[in-house]
Amino acid sequence: MGKVDINKKLKENSLLKTAFEFFTTKGFTKTSITDIVNKAGVAKGTFYLYFKDKYDIRNKLISHKSSQLFKNAEAALGEELNTLTFEDKLIKIIDNIINQLNENQSLLTFISKNLSWGIFKNAITSPSSDDDINFSTIYDKLISESPNGFRDPEIMLFMIIELVSSTCYSSILYKEPCSIEKLKPYLYNSIRLIIAQHEK
Repeated sequence: MGKVDINKKLKENSLLKTAFEFFTTKGFTKTSITDIVNKAGVAKGTFYLYFKDKYDIRNKLISHKSSQLFKNAEAALGEELNTLTFEDKLIKIIDNIINQLNENQSLLTFISKNLSWGIFKNAITSPSSDDDINFSTIYDKLISESPNGFRDPEIMLFMIIELVSSTCYSSILYKEPCSIEKLKPYLYNSIRLIIAQHEK
């Protein structure tokens, strides 16, 4: 990577970092592009070299932050994943991600408030940077390695993500209806039921 490319990457990273700080402290709607460029120390025109608008930078942040969660989970679990069934692999990954979000509640708030299936699907299939992972490739690999086939694996993933994101948001941030640790066994049993429903 040449000096010009390094400089471009630094500017893009600075904009992403600054936008994330604003979105998690001031809120997405109250943050302007002017706020972001002023704090990042770049011209407004520079912002538009990397992002179409405020929604684009938000979506790229969701993509990047989601990818980091999966990447951290995969790295933490390492070789252990190879010894588990499909259900156990998925639950181990989800458990690790829940723990990460429990430790970083501003990230949980940011992702949950702005996450829709369309954005998430784009995030898991189109990594926003070279060091992001493509979760759809991992998910497809998990499914192909399972001895059971699955009907509508995308719907199965959608159901699991919706269940996990909505229950964890309330449980982690508000301890409703209980703490996340108390909720986990119920959540993981429900995930197993969703998976069983989709098995061929």
